[in-house]
Amino acid sequence: MPDYYPILPGAPLAPGGAEEVGNKAWNLMRLAQAGLPVPPAFVLPTSWRGRVAPDDEALRLALTEGVARLEAASGLSFGGRRPLLVSVRSGAAVSMPGMMETVLDVGLNAETVEGLIRLTGNPRLAWDSYRRLVQGYAEVVSNLPTAPFDALVADAMKRAEAEAERELDHRSLRDLTLAMLECYGSLTGSAFPADPKEQLMSAAAAVFRSWDAPKAQSYRRLNGISDAGGTAVTVQTMVFGNAGGASGSGVGFTRNPATGAREFYYDFQFNGQGEDVVAGRQKLRDNERLRLRLPAIWTRLNDICGELESLFGDVQDFEFTLQSSILFLLQTRRAKRTDWAALTIAADMVAEGLIKPAEALRRIEGVDLDAVARTSFAPPLPPSLAEALAAGMGVTNGAIALDSEAVKRLSGEGSPAILVRRDTATTDIEGMALATGILTASGGRTSHAAVVARQLGKVCLVGCPGLEIDMERRQCRIGGTLLNEGDFLSLDGNSGAVYPGRLAPLTERPERALAAIADWRRAAAA
Repeated sequence: MPDYYPILPGAPLAPGGAEEVGNKAWNLMRLAQAGLPVPPAFVLPTSWRGRVAPDDEALRLALTEGVARLEAASGLSFGGRRPLLVSVRSGAAVSMPGMMETVLDVGLNAETVEGLIRLTGNPRLAWDSYRRLVQGYAEVVSNLPTAPFDALVADAMKRAEAEAERELDHRSLRDLTLAMLECYGSLTGSAFPADPKEQLMSAAAAVFRSWDAPKAQSYRRLNGISDAGGTAVTVQTMVFGNAGGASGSGVGFTRNPATGAREFYYDFQFNGQGEDVVAGRQKLRDNERLRLRLPAIWTRLNDICGELESLFGDVQDFEFTLQSSILFLLQTRRAKRTDWAALTIAADMVAEGLIKPAEALRRIEGVDLDAVARTSFAPPLPPSLAEALAAGMGVTNGAIALDSEAVKRLSGEGSPAILVRRDTATTDIEGMALATGILTASGGRTSHAAVVARQLGKVCLVGCPGLEIDMERRQCRIGGTLLNEGDFLSLDGNSGAVYPGRLAPLTERPERALAAIADWRRAAAA
């Protein structure tokens, strides 16, 4: 088995498929073969897991050879005057959204940041990418706490009187990067690694290790995934959604993963990198602006939805980046969906001729058809506290729990609980699994937490305006109303409304899809 596989137009597929190179790299290979716009990349297969050690010469050689292929494809040089930067991403055979790690912008240092400025003419892009590398490397590779770096970002925003990180100019970002480098040194007792090759080695080893992270183990346990497989590591040429102007990053679903409706379901942020969208730490406000400002890109993305479904034969969840109006696809995978959406999608895809009834029946195996229902609140409805973004469907009510431990405590007392957080991290997976609903102040419909919540069948509202949380007093404020932990809320996952107290639900069934399934079964039995 080769030590690495290139992901380039015309390059052969890995013979072992997703089991050998991980779901992410396998799908990238198929995208590249289909002529879709994929940045040059290579993948270290899952066989590396368990044999990666510090200063592993075999790993160093594989990375060196793989980077040479990227340099030839891009015309850039890793660590050179025209710097090549790369992302280092995990990818197991079975997709585990947000459970393992990524390091972006690998290859920057004091010299290459100046080279990136010369190459792009964009000092803001260069310094923003450098501070992202330091912050991500500190967390993923060096296992440092995030709080000191988050505090530096908050302080930079306060001094610049900025409401969002993307409002910081290149001078603020340069000062922020230097402060982060100093913080890294004070926390570790050593300087941030300046050698791009050392950065890449350490990042690859850290991503391999992330297979065994507690949140990844919890996810596998909840989803019945074996611990034996391991992750591959994909090293991909960076493209920059944070290049300003007509640049940005997004996550799209080829159909609505909550309801199954045939529509492009997406989140997008101008002048940001992919982690800004999927991490759930920011409010995403650029969806409509994308359609209005870049109509040709909007049309192309809608076309790509059809192309992806034709290529993979199923609904896809894909990440994309725009760099100065040039579109790139960074990954695609089978979309996680609610049971309601699974039935609707199966019925629609059979009607559209994309799949056969036998395949549709296979895809809904394990779904309890008698339990699939959608709930709504019975009128009359009281005034809502706030209107958030609905990332799922259905309704629920429960006691406010401000962290996963509170969810566990309330659930143990027999009370349904709603996890209320500023941003829900994937480390909250055990609390999310126990909660009846999730409410966050930030994030979007395609953030990792929302994807996991839909898969778990939870009502999930994100980006709730006016939600403020006081962990010291164990209180929150929604729309001016002060609430204590343990007070009841009702969440409407159909409209995004947040109501005080308990509201009574009504239930409906997916009758059209159920009728189609009954017809398929009768035909199969005939």
